[in-house]
Amino acid sequence: MMERTALISVNDLNIDVALRQAALGDRVLDLTPKGFDLLLFLAMNRGLVFNRKQLLEKVWGYDYAGDTRTVDVHIRWLRKKIEADPGKPKRILTVRSVGYKLEG
Repeated sequence: MMERTALISVNDLNIDVALRQAALGDRVLDLTPKGFDLLLFLAMNRGLVFNRKQLLEKVWGYDYAGDTRTVDVHIRWLRKKIEADPGKPKRILTVRSVGYKLEG
């Protein structure tokens, strides 16, 4: 009997939940564990906007006591991995004065 693999696709971005691996087209992305968790959360909730506090609670956990700018740093790292032009993102968008969302 074959096991079903949980795959999430957002255009050419493919996330294999079981393998904890993400690929852009044929290229496997080199992500940190937290970077993968953040990308997975955004992909599972694509189109929805989350502020820093919400992302910290959902991805880092309720007990995270660090700086909320941690989210910005991880978003910037993810953009470098998945955007053709990280300075003009088309996948992970900033919604001014609100938060971030994955478009797709």
